[in-house]
Amino acid sequence: MGRSNGWPELFASAFGQSRNAMVLLDERRRIVNANAALTALVGRARSAVIGRPVFEIVARGALASEREWQANMDAGHFTGVVSLVDARGAEIPVQWGATTEVVTGRRLVLVVALSTSRWGPHFRHPPEPGFREGTLSAREREVVRLVALGDTGPEIAAELGISHDTVRTHVRNAMAKVGARSRAHLVAKAIGDGLVDA
Repeated sequence: MGRSNGWPELFASAFGQSRNAMVLLDERRRIVNANAALTALVGRARSAVIGRPVFEIVARGALASEREWQANMDAGHFTGVVSLVDARGAEIPVQWGATTEVVTGRRLVLVVALSTSRWGPHFRHPPEPGFREGTLSAREREVVRLVALGDTGPEIAAELGISHDTVRTHVRNAMAKVGARSRAHLVAKAIGDGLVDA
């Protein structure tokens, strides 16, 4: 199959193609990268958000003090609800998950919008109760990783030596465990929650 595996390609594929808004932050909460879904959500060009503090697009500014931010980064995984402000000034409630990673010697935080609402603070698809309690099996993580790389069900089945129906079952089970509504949502949540091995 002529492709290299690993975190950089998995991340780039999921980050660039996901319909879930994603942003990569540095330790000072400045935006290092933002995907097209995020720029579309807030109605701003990518060049207008890169290098800017993330709290400039958050209603009422920073969610956490510097000490709280550092504690969250140290914890590695954290979640919350926030309202983002689009270019017209409208607020968009967002449920999000974040994970801290060390990349090229510096800590970065990947923040993934798990659910958004254009209808006020009520989410059309709330996360399933206890969704963070689900732990993906090693096989489910492998299937999600291959989905993130863009492989089809039959390609995954051939690579892993299992049936296509078994691939579908692993995807369905993984989606249920993390509260995902689609394959793209599954990949975004699995990366955001640190459930996919590099």
